[in-house]
Amino acid sequence: MTLPKGFGSAGGEGATSADVERMIGRRVENMTGIITLAYIAAWLATFAGTAAGYFYYPWAYPTNSGHFAFIVLTIIESIGYIFCIKVSEEGTRKNSNVLMTIVLGSVAVGTLLIAMYVGW
Repeated sequence: MTLPKGFGSAGGEGATSADVERMIGRRVENMTGIITLAYIAAWLATFAGTAAGYFYYPWAYPTNSGHFAFIVLTIIESIGYIFCIKVSEEGTRKNSNVLMTIVLGSVAVGTLLIAMYVGW
């Protein structure tokens, strides 16, 4: 790996994790919390976007179509969340399976409740 000038050893060896950490500023495996908050914000934004169809434009966007879009987008966001957490923790001893289970379970229950009771 080629590093910018001033990073790494002068002997032409590869970069160490300390060099990369100094260059980036923070290690990515320590960002599980911010990734989780971003996922929850994306899910809430998805609901807000479909809620506009539920409440402000019900004549243009049928409720069933809004529910379908909300569920499909939630599934896509969940797959992305799992991918981001697993890739960021690859090669480390960190394990966020409990956090992921709680967050994904809560989002699944919230999605089902919204799909059952909102807009009908």
